[in-house]
Formats: sequence, C-alpha cells, structure tokens
Amino acid sequence: MPAQRCDMVKIAIIDFGSQWTHRIHRTLKYLDAESKILPVKTPVKEILAYDALILSGGAIRIALGDSDQTGNSRKYIDKFPGPILGICAGQQFIGLHFGGRAQPAVGPEYGKVELFIDDHDELFAGLPDKFTVWASHNDEVVDTPGFRVLAHSKECSNHAFKSLSRPIWGCLFHPEVEHSEHGSEIYANFLKLVKK
Repeated sequence: MPAQRCDMVKIAIIDFGSQWTHRIHRTLKYLDAESKILPVKTPVKEILAYDALILSGGAIRIALGDSDQTGNSRKYIDKFPGPILGICAGQQFIGLHFGGRAQPAVGPEYGKVELFIDDHDELFAGLPDKFTVWASHNDEVVDTPGFRVLAHSKECSNHAFKSLSRPIWGCLFHPEVEHSEHGSEIYANFLKLVKK
C-alpha cells in the first residue's frame, strides 16, 4: 500500500556521505516534499530556512571519533527549532551530542534485520510490531539520556529513539532503502510531524 502523500514542506538533508543520501531525497520527492542535499559546512543561517532537518547516514565511524567530519552539525542541532531526524551515523551523532555513548555493536548488522517496535510513537504510527529493515553499521549508540528507545533488533538495543523534550528522532536502520519494509511510511509519518 503506497504511503499517504503530504503537503509540500522543505527538508534540508545534511550529507554525512552515505551512499543512500540520494534515496532519502527521492523518497521525500515521492511524498511531495521539497528537499535539498547540503554539505556539512553549510552556514547555519541557510539551514534555518527549512521546515525540517535530516542528518543522513555515512561511512564515518562516530564510535571511533570521526565526529569531526560532521562540520556544523552540532550547531544545526542546537539552533534548529523544527523536527530533526537522524539516520544511521546521523542517529549516532545525535545520541552523542546529547550525552550518549557510541560503541561497536555486539554484532555489526549488514543487510536485512528484523526490527522490533517497542513504542509506536508518531514515527512508527500504524506500523506492525515487527518488520524487516535494511541496516549497514558497525556501531550503535547507547545510554542516551533524555531519549526514549522506540525500536531494537536482536543485536542492537537502540535502533530508534525519540527526544523527550524536542522534536528529534533517530533511526539506526535505513528507511529509504527499498529493502526496508514500511520505509516510505516512516518518512511520511515524519513529514506529518513537520506539518504540526
């Protein structure tokens, strides 16, 4: 069943170097959202012109101290008032920024992973309690103060989370990849949050 389309909103996709960043852009276009892929050193004032922010995945290893390759992203998170979604490395970066720890996962996940939803929240509204997603990571973020865990897998305890105080979410898996079930619905749910 195709995801419900949303009214046009403007999304800034901050590129952490993921091979799937353009898939995020295409998924949002399918959902009638205007998006632009921007480098990590884009001035903060340009970011503030958008309705929402997505931090893409990437080859950077947050757990190994590669966060210096994230440019102005700390400032984006601190100054951007609207909804923010982190994907893979973007999720780990958000977790670290707010005092969590990133570490090598018990079992690195590459390919199809069974995701278990712990809290449907707005991001997973209307979705099953478990479904298959596509993951590509060595690390996971743990001990994230001020965040609630929304989903886990057999190998990772924190596959998705939500801030308890701000409209910020993170997914360790890649909803934009065609092998992820319900991926477009997850992005559609995020867009609904942007319109609130």
